[in-house]
Amino acid sequence: MNKTNPEVAPERQEVPAKGSLTAKGVKIRDEKEIDALSSRGYGTVEKKALLLAFYEALYLVGRGLLDVRDRKGRRMGFRELLQQFEGMHGNAWSQYLVYRDLRSRGYVAREGFGEGVDFRVYERGEYSKDAAKYLVLSVQEGKPVAVSDLISAMKQSQGSKKELILAVINRRGEIVYYSIGQLTMQQ
Repeated sequence: MNKTNPEVAPERQEVPAKGSLTAKGVKIRDEKEIDALSSRGYGTVEKKALLLAFYEALYLVGRGLLDVRDRKGRRMGFRELLQQFEGMHGNAWSQYLVYRDLRSRGYVAREGFGEGVDFRVYERGEYSKDAAKYLVLSVQEGKPVAVSDLISAMKQSQGSKKELILAVINRRGEIVYYSIGQLTMQQ
């Protein structure tokens, strides 16, 4: 995985949203920016502000759609924001890669619920119209995953009537998705 080469932002006519770094993520306070981003499936609205998870903020910064400032008002680039995220979450880079890939495929990915599930993923064009269809668990190639973690995620997906998807990130940062289901043996 190459952490030193962030996405190159394409030229945009849009003015980037302005956000400030907090301990939980990046906060946006402008009402128009809140409406524009939340309607596209970004962040969580709380107390007249939009709170973006770090992976959401990284994605928007990488695309040139977000300008993040730290507590002292200094502009934070992609690398600085990633370093903040890595300090809080050991799987930060992997989580960002999966989020970026899902978004680039046209899916809306929201924070997963419960331990072990990284994202709830909505079918294309279904965000805010229907419930999420998938739960995504991301793992890195070569890193062991406890079977109990997979069973727990499977039970969670079955309990919420969602399909469990395993996102496997290989050593080059490419992602392969596998649908996980319960095996039933017939006699």
